[in-house]
Amino acid sequence: KQQAMMFDVITDWQQELKRTHGNITFKAVNINEGYKVSKKTVLYFECVAPIADSSFQEPFGQFNVQIWCWSHNNGSALLKMSEAPKEQDENLQIYKGLMDRIPHGVLEQPPYGSAHVEELSASLPSLQEIQAAYCRFKQLFLIDNTAEFWDSDLKWFSSVENSNWLEVIRQCLKKVIDVIRYLENTTTYVVLLVEDSCDLCCVISSLVQLMMDPYYRTKHGFQSLIQKEWVMGGHCFLDRCNHLRQTEKEEVPIFLLFLDCVWQLLQQYPPAFEFTETYLTVLSDSLYIPIFSTFFFNTPFQRDEPFMADKNQCIQSNPLSYSTVWDWSLQFEPKAQALFKNPLYVEKPKQDKTVQKSQRPKHQRQLSLPLTPNKPSPKKSFFRDEADNFMKTFLGRRISKLINFPEELQNDFREFYEDWHSKPVDLHGILLPHIEGLAVRVWAQRYLRWIPEAQILGGGTFIATSRVFQLMEEIQSLQGKLDEKQISTQLHSEGSEVFSVLHKSRFSSSFPFASLQRHSFKPVIPTNIWRSSGSDEDLAIRDDESVDLGEI
Repeated sequence: KQQAMMFDVITDWQQELKRTHGNITFKAVNINEGYKVSKKTVLYFECVAPIADSSFQEPFGQFNVQIWCWSHNNGSALLKMSEAPKEQDENLQIYKGLMDRIPHGVLEQPPYGSAHVEELSASLPSLQEIQAAYCRFKQLFLIDNTAEFWDSDLKWFSSVENSNWLEVIRQCLKKVIDVIRYLENTTTYVVLLVEDSCDLCCVISSLVQLMMDPYYRTKHGFQSLIQKEWVMGGHCFLDRCNHLRQTEKEEVPIFLLFLDCVWQLLQQYPPAFEFTETYLTVLSDSLYIPIFSTFFFNTPFQRDEPFMADKNQCIQSNPLSYSTVWDWSLQFEPKAQALFKNPLYVEKPKQDKTVQKSQRPKHQRQLSLPLTPNKPSPKKSFFRDEADNFMKTFLGRRISKLINFPEELQNDFREFYEDWHSKPVDLHGILLPHIEGLAVRVWAQRYLRWIPEAQILGGGTFIATSRVFQLMEEIQSLQGKLDEKQISTQLHSEGSEVFSVLHKSRFSSSFPFASLQRHSFKPVIPTNIWRSSGSDEDLAIRDDESVDLGEI
């Protein structure tokens, strides 16, 4: 079975449109096939159907149109685009030419006429602020010895707060909830607008889809989401991860920010996700493994360029091929991959198609389609009035930054947020994370796994997971005795084997990345008095002696 939809062929985009019923309004296009229009843009994408049918070519290579991300079943949709050029920009006239090629009346219809524009740069931290926060946060885990650990432990909470990393996560989650509010309560289109649609747009768009669509909370769906929004969406992994150690000023942990936000959701709603935090941790590690093409290039063109040799040249007998990170068998044995599967996951029950078809109401998306009568097409001009209104709307967004969050919008957000949390959680519906107070936490498994003093011997979330496996095995055994059948389930072969080969006394909160054979020594005397009374070098050496890394 394919591990993920790669979105490198137009049929994948068409299938995704059909799955979300977005094919009513939007259409997959291939005008950039072979990168003949733009080397910075994906080969295939989806946009509103009238624009997809129009004949514009060159201007598209310099400016984005509104690209479809996801469609809601109530008729709303999520789109993204880069900012329009500034008024003093020399490319403004070229952009006006692009607008002039759009068929008459399109700009008066959704998603243009009634779209709600979310200018992300007005309400989210800049890339420089995100990088600075992560650098401060990362320093908290660069600990050399036990003495340094307990010294930092005295000011742990204030240090985490001062790093501002958790606040960055909180702001992203808040923005996602705000976007979901518009998509859920209205039938308008929400357009994510940012200077570069390959960074923060990827974060917000992916999280919106993850929280609203249960398909993306499966392993296959999650990997397909990353392929669609990040890999084929043109996120600059090479620069943002600084793989070549050449562009430090471009290094920003945008993808790690996304994974951290996903982890916040996972630890708040474990049964809603098919994958585990171990899977997320391994995925974050794979970001820096250069043997995979998934997270190594800036654009799809950069990845495909070696394959686009001149047809007249001789083709090598052994052409270059890339491995994808989604082929987990290249890194892990089946026993280790079993740790990626969440035993708490509640799969959505399958409904009878005949019953579902008879009870299905008229599709709500039709209500959001334009109802304006057809108008005769006027004489074309270089820059029509409707395009002028469109430009004024987007160029005027820069002024609206000062009034982007009025009190009325804050009240609407709070009402939506509190109303949702007052109701029972539907694991196969919308998920809204808690963002207040201590609800946003440190991803302990990823950041604390190599610090022996921070591990909990015989504790942690993995111990709870192992107990769940044991209970499930007992239930299966009893069920097998009742049915008088031989027990041979996939869960037993994949899951229980992992726990049977390792004795529970070796488990720690950092399993499967590390485990300890004994408790770490904690000084009874406060660190400042203890350090003044004697040397800590012997203690540090003594405390590092019996560290035992896990086998997996």
